[in-house]
Amino acid sequence: MNILLVLAHPEAASLNGALHRFMLERLAAAGHSVQVSDLYAMRWKPALDADDFPARDTAARFDPVLDSLHAFEAGTQTADIAAEQEKLLWADAVVLQFPLWWYSMPAILKGWVERIYAYGFAYGLGEHSDTHWGDRFGEGVMAGKRAMLVVTTGGWASHYAPRGINGPMDDLLFPIHHGILYYPGFDVLPPYVVHRTHKVDEAAYARITEELGKRLDTLFTTDPIPFRRQNAGDYEIPALTLREDIAPGKTGFGVHSA
Repeated sequence: MNILLVLAHPEAASLNGALHRFMLERLAAAGHSVQVSDLYAMRWKPALDADDFPARDTAARFDPVLDSLHAFEAGTQTADIAAEQEKLLWADAVVLQFPLWWYSMPAILKGWVERIYAYGFAYGLGEHSDTHWGDRFGEGVMAGKRAMLVVTTGGWASHYAPRGINGPMDDLLFPIHHGILYYPGFDVLPPYVVHRTHKVDEAAYARITEELGKRLDTLFTTDPIPFRRQNAGDYEIPALTLREDIAPGKTGFGVHSA
């Protein structure tokens, strides 16, 4: 299978760097074809701006949405954006690896998403009617592909427990899982999270690589997070709220998983 590894960590001689090399070797040994986007090594430009659309009318007001659509349709995107889009189309599975910085992904990875998720490529697809509100949340260009997060934190696992001070890890990752990955159609797998990175010794590293290796070995058989499909009947359209008979009286991120 084709697998894209996207790494967002600035230091190769770090735990993330070691885990990245481990994943690359494990997947290659299993016979997968692997491509890598090492964003810091690539010196990826994180900011979406008018320079991403060299063919746009510079006399007109910059419109990130419409300018990205026009560039995508006309084939005038910058080469770095087009290359990353091709990697996504090539991949059967995508692994995003990053340290949890300030309760989210590093800016360089967010910028990777913002720049390559062009209008017409990752969003703005499909009909909008009384029964179908675009090809998204379970539909879209990435439908049939899988995605998984590999995340490291300095905090303890208890800090990210349901009653932990940082909030539940599932809630912190929901905007990425549901909004960035499920939105354009990926089947999103449960994440693999490493806590207390500064306490990882040789024994802990052996345990981590054993666990992560098993997750990679089952990348295409693990059940994805059962997010509800937008156009499958669970949501009122066009309001896009859950029907009243589904998870009655409940709110929050969890209601969007069956």
